[in-house]
Amino acid sequence: MTNRIPLALPLAIALAGCIPSVERPARPAPPRSDPSGARPPFEDGQRPAEDVDQLPAPPPAWESRGAVADAREVAEQSYLVRSGDSLRAIAERTGAGSEAIARTNGLSAPFVIYAGQRLRIPGGRYHLVRSGQTGIAIARAYGVQWSNIVAANDLDEPYILRTGQRILIPGDAAMPSAAERAAAFQLDIDDILTGGEPAIAENQAPVRPVATARRVLPATAAVVAPSSSPGRFIWPVEGRIVSRFGAGASGERNNGIKIAAPIETPVKAAADGTVAYVGDGIAALGGLIIVRHGENWTSVYGHASKLMVQRGQAVKKGQTIALSGDTGFADRPELHFELRKGRTPVDPASQLPRR
Repeated sequence: MTNRIPLALPLAIALAGCIPSVERPARPAPPRSDPSGARPPFEDGQRPAEDVDQLPAPPPAWESRGAVADAREVAEQSYLVRSGDSLRAIAERTGAGSEAIARTNGLSAPFVIYAGQRLRIPGGRYHLVRSGQTGIAIARAYGVQWSNIVAANDLDEPYILRTGQRILIPGDAAMPSAAERAAAFQLDIDDILTGGEPAIAENQAPVRPVATARRVLPATAAVVAPSSSPGRFIWPVEGRIVSRFGAGASGERNNGIKIAAPIETPVKAAADGTVAYVGDGIAALGGLIIVRHGENWTSVYGHASKLMVQRGQAVKKGQTIALSGDTGFADRPELHFELRKGRTPVDPASQLPRR
C-alpha cells in the first residue's frame, strides 16, 4: 500500500495601482526599534499611528481568516496497520499528523506501508488546518512563535499548509490567556515569508499574478510563485548608505541596509517578481513591501510613506512600487532594504552593482 503526501502548491496574491500625493503633517521622531524587530512598549499599549498611504485592499489572510485553538491532544501510542490503510487514514483515525507519523517511523516517499506493520504514533497537540488558514493565524491562536511550529514540524519550502493537514503545536497544553497569547507572538519578516500564505486544498489550482489594479483578488486566493531567475538586482533608490548590514556599534543587528532618501522618492523593484506583502503590520518598518523573486530570493522595502502595489501583483525590475518616507521607527527619511535567499538575510551590497 502506498500513501503519497501531496506537495503543497506555492502561493501569493492580489493587485496594483497608484496613490495620489498628499501633505503629511509633521510628527515627533518615533522610538527606535528593538534589535529583534519587536515592537517597543507604549504608554497606551498601542502602536504609534503611521503616516502610510495604501490602496484599499483586503486585510492579510491571517487577519481575514483566523484560527481557533482547538488542537486535539494525542497520546503516544503504537498502531497496527490494517489492510487498506494509508498514512492519511491512520492520521484521521489517531488525530496525529501524517507527516509526523512518516518522520517518526523513518518513512520516505512513496511512503509504503503494509498490513501487520506496527507504527509509532508521536504524541502531542495536533491542529487541523482549515481552508484559508495561515501559519501566522495558527501561531497567534496558540500564543506560540510560528518559527517554533516550523521547527517542530520540520516544514520546508514553500511553507504552504494544506487543508486537512495536522500540524504539531509545540509547548504546554495549558492555554495562556488572550493577553498572554498576544504578547507571546510578534510578527516579523520571517513569519510573513514562511507563515503568511493561506492553506489550500490539494486539488486547488493557483491563479497567475495580476498586472493591474483592475482585478482585486481575495486574500485567500492562491497565486503562482515566480520561477524565473531574478538576474542582477538593481538599487531600489539612489542615496547614501546610512546603516550597513550586520551588527551595529550598539549590538543591534540590521538584516539589510538603510539608504538615505528624501521623502516621496520613488522606490523601484530590485528585480522582476510577485508582491507577497503590502502593509504596515511590522511597526518598526512602517510602510512595508515584500517581493518574491525566482530562485527563492526575496526583497524587502521598509519605511515607505506610500504603497503603490498590492499583494499578488507581478512587478518588473525598475518599476516604482512605493514612495520613500520616515514611517515606522526610522531615524530619518530613509529606505530599509533587505535581500533574502530563502530565510537567510544576505548583505544587499554583495548583490547590487558597484557605484
